[in-house]
Parts: sequence; structure tokens; C-alpha cells
Amino acid sequence: MDFAQERVASFHYDSFVRRLFAVVLGLLMFLNLRRPATGQSPSKAHAANNSSKASTRKAAGPEVKFVDVTRALGVQFKHEASPTSQKYLVETMGAGVALFDCDGDGRLDIFFVNGARLDDPMPKGAMPVKDSPKYWNRLYHQKPDGTFEDITEKSGLAGDGYGMGVAVGDYDNDGREDLYVTAYPHNRMYHNEGDCKFTDVTETAGVAGSGWSSSAAFVDIDNDGRLDLIVGRYLQWSFDDNPYCGEHLPGHRAYCNPDIFPGIPLLLYHNEGGGRFTEISQKAGLSKLEGKELGVAIADMDHDGYTDIAIANDSVREFLLHNRGDGTFEDKAIEAGTAVDEDGRTYAGMGVDFADYDNDGNPDIVITNLSDQKYALYHNSGNGTFTYETGRSGLGMISRPYAGWGVKFMDYDNDGWKDLFIAQGHVLDTIQLTFPHLRYLQPPLLLHNDGKKFVDVSAQSGEIFQHKWAARGLAVGDIDNDGALDVVITTNNGPAYILHNQGGNAQHWLTLQLRGRKSNRDGIGAEIKLVSVSGAAQYATVSTGGSYLSASDRRVHFGLGQDDSTKLVEIHWPSGIVQRVDDVPADQVVTITETAVSSRQK
Repeated sequence: MDFAQERVASFHYDSFVRRLFAVVLGLLMFLNLRRPATGQSPSKAHAANNSSKASTRKAAGPEVKFVDVTRALGVQFKHEASPTSQKYLVETMGAGVALFDCDGDGRLDIFFVNGARLDDPMPKGAMPVKDSPKYWNRLYHQKPDGTFEDITEKSGLAGDGYGMGVAVGDYDNDGREDLYVTAYPHNRMYHNEGDCKFTDVTETAGVAGSGWSSSAAFVDIDNDGRLDLIVGRYLQWSFDDNPYCGEHLPGHRAYCNPDIFPGIPLLLYHNEGGGRFTEISQKAGLSKLEGKELGVAIADMDHDGYTDIAIANDSVREFLLHNRGDGTFEDKAIEAGTAVDEDGRTYAGMGVDFADYDNDGNPDIVITNLSDQKYALYHNSGNGTFTYETGRSGLGMISRPYAGWGVKFMDYDNDGWKDLFIAQGHVLDTIQLTFPHLRYLQPPLLLHNDGKKFVDVSAQSGEIFQHKWAARGLAVGDIDNDGALDVVITTNNGPAYILHNQGGNAQHWLTLQLRGRKSNRDGIGAEIKLVSVSGAAQYATVSTGGSYLSASDRRVHFGLGQDDSTKLVEIHWPSGIVQRVDDVPADQVVTITETAVSSRQK
């Protein structure tokens, strides 16, 4: 059996005894760390305690449909993977998408990362090139009428290399959102000069990196008011090191299992100011963590005032990087219970999000992976440990047939509970040849959070959930500012899709845009507590990261259900300032500027 087959077959256990042994072994290894002292699921206990406070809602939320509006809005992007007979591994991974406001007009624009031209086979030492406009990265600017125009050529963002991911953040606090684009074999930093025009400042910034980079995120690791940059890298791989995998039959060559390639440490860049960064992964204690990083998400898991980092790793243990506050990090995944699944096994982690799905004030983690595995949901117990809630939350049985990539917690129906939207598609285009019950093309997945578990509502949420794609990147944001969160999905070697949320604004909502002064201008890393008039509380972290290779709208969206205003909005800024704003009416986008000192505002 070849490596590609083994990657999936290793998760098919026909023997009940073997499965039982794995369960017992996993329990013995992690029992003390991964179960709450009361024996009760924290998410269930919280849901019971808060049931009287929750806003009135239907079992599956209001009637909401997601509708494909891509062509109607004038977007015609197609990702170019350049598949070859050589089955280069980079061809399978797809690319990301960013939702951000490139000119400050209050409307979200869309940036797509693209692949590059590959020869078949690649000459020794050759590199991928964007030698035709069809391989360019693409920037679509939203016009006042809500449609989009392709402004790539004048934007300076066509790029080079085989593109992978994108991160968004105002790294120099000038009020304009900058872009960092990951790729093979190097990355690019683009400074926003205004009016959606960008300058490549990679060399002066010192952030080119090397090798095969994947997801990245801006985060202020030391709360000095400047955004730093974490960059995941996937494998030690090259076109010159591409062994044959699969059966030696026509059409049966397969992409190789990543297990045969060594891992590689991530990169951490500290923002020194003046547009310059210093790579500090060794100084930060991260250079010896050789993962196979695909997803990056941020949140302060223990509320100590320093932002932590969750990393989705492919077929090696996951990382949970605890920020010690002294410029160093420690991987707490094993101790916290987020390194493996409930059976003590690693899995093919791809996409990740880090947010509070049960409104108990502690950010939780979701990680997607391959078909015949189950997407991992880790509930934050609030004491430095997490419990594996995949089974009890309903996520396990729902996700088993699928291979997930981009994933986001998002309140699509504004009922006050964060739901899950997941982009799906297998990594192997030949998977059906060896495992007939699996498919390469798969539909997206929408899971409604009813306060106790996740329920699959895809079938009643629009025709697009019947469509099957090789989906990869996923970004979330309110594209038309109507109070309902929309979704953009990219596919591997295929078109992108803009999915408009119709009906999600039937209930009340509030969107907050933070503007830091002492903190970084984007407010990235700020923790927000919102209490609506009914007393229901919600929590969120300001971030553009998470998902897979993608960046979402930095504005923080809250669904309020039947409540038409808030009682309290409390912001814990990265600077340490705590700011409180009372009695904010619903159904609007509100900009909150950081105060000079901790304060309460009316």
C-alpha cells in the first residue's frame, strides 16, 4: 500500500478490540488533564446555567439561506493550481482569501491568493512563476453599488511565487490595512499606501522567510502597540524532491503522504517599528518545534493579558503556544489536552479557529481534518486545560465523512450563539479509486449552535450546500453591511464563491470596529465582553486570523437575538486599558476608540 493510501487507511479500524485499546490508552494518558473535576461537560453545565438568560430563538434559528452571488457581484476569480502528472504536493493545497477594507470606505474588499505556472515536469532548480495574468493574485474593490471591480493591476498585488495564504493587519498604525502573502518559496509584505495601492516592502521589512509557508497572522505578542507576525510553514519539500507514490498504473499516481517529509519550525517576526521586523523564533523558544503547520489562530486562552496561538498541524500533534509575557512561548498542547484526539492519536489538522462557542468567557478551539477522522472541538475549562467535546457536541458524527479546511465560528442567524461554517473537499483527487465511499469533491457544511450542541442545518440553508467542491480557504465578514455575516470560499484549481446571507438579519445585531491608540490601531488581541439587555453575555477576540490560509473581517460581529440594545460593552485592550461603554443600540456598526485610561462611557 502506498503512502497516500496509508494516510487514510490508518484511520479505518475494522477491529473493535483495536479501537477499544486505543480508547483506553488515550484515557490513561490524558484522564487527569482532560476531564473536568465534576465529571460534567463544561459546555453542558454552562448551557444549563445560562438557559434563562439566552435570547429567545428557534431550535434551528431563523430561516436563513446562503445564496451564491459571485457572478452577480462581478467576481470571476479562478484559482490556478497548475496540476501536473508529477503530482507535486503543492498542487493539492489551494489558497486563501482575505476580506478587508483596502481604502477605508467602510465596504469590504476581497483579495484572492493564486497559484503559479508549473512545468510538467519542473526542470531541476526551477521555481513557479506568475508569467501570465491568469496566475496573478487578485484584488476586487467593492463599489458603492455593492458590485466589485478587479483593480489588481493598479494595486501592485499581482505577486510572485506559488501563492498560499494571506494575513491582514495595519503593522505601522497608519490607518491602512497591509497584506502579508505566504507562498512557495518565499513570502511578500505589501504596505498599503492608500487608495488600494500597495508597495512590496518585503526586503526592507525583513520578512521574506523561506521554504513552504502556509497560514500567517498578525498579533501583538508583547503589547507594545505594534503588530508582530507569526508564519506557519508546512514541510521541507521541493520540486526536486518529489518521489513517486501510488500504484504504477495509468492514472493511479497519487500525491505523497506528508508523513514522508520532515516538518519545519514556524517563523515569528517581532515588529521593531519603522517598518522593520526581526525573526525571533529561536529567542522565543519556538525554533525546535518542528510541526507541519497549516492553520493559525489567536486568543488569550487564560486571560493573563497576553495573546496565545493555536496551530493546526498535519498528522503530527497540534500546538498550543502559551505566551509567557516575557517574549517567549511554551507549547502547552499536551498538558492542556489539545495535542491529539480523544484516543490519543494525531490527525491531519488543517483549519483552526479559536473562539468562545458556549459563551462562558473562555476561548475554545476547533480543528478540521480528513475524512474518516472527526473534526476536533476542544472546550476551554478555564483552568489551563481543555476537554475533547467532539462527540458530546454532535460534531463527531456530522463531520466523519468529510475533509475540512477553512473553518470559522460565526453567528450566522444572530441568535447570540456562534455557529460553525466549514469549507470541505478531500486532499487526494484519486481517493475514490482506493476508498469508494469517499469523495474528492464535497459540499460545505453549516452547523447551528443551539446552546447545547451543533446541529447540521446545511440541507435547509440553501442550494449551495448541495454543491460539491474541492474547497480550501474561507473568510467571513458582512460584505454588504446589512447585519448578517457572509462567507467567501476558495476552491483548489477552481472558482471562488461569494455566499450571501439572506435572512440572518431578522434578529438584532451589533458590529464593533475598534481603533487602538496605545494598543495597535486595529485592536487585534483585544477581548470584548458584550452583555445585552436581557443579561445574556458573549465574548470575542479581535482578530483577522484563523480558518485556513485566510483572513476575515477584523470587525467583531455579535448577534443579539430579540434584544434591541446592549447593557454593557467591555473591552480589555492589549495595552491593559479596560474600557466600558453602556447602552449601545442594536443594528449598527459602531467604532470605539481606545481611551487614554480605563474608563466607563455613556
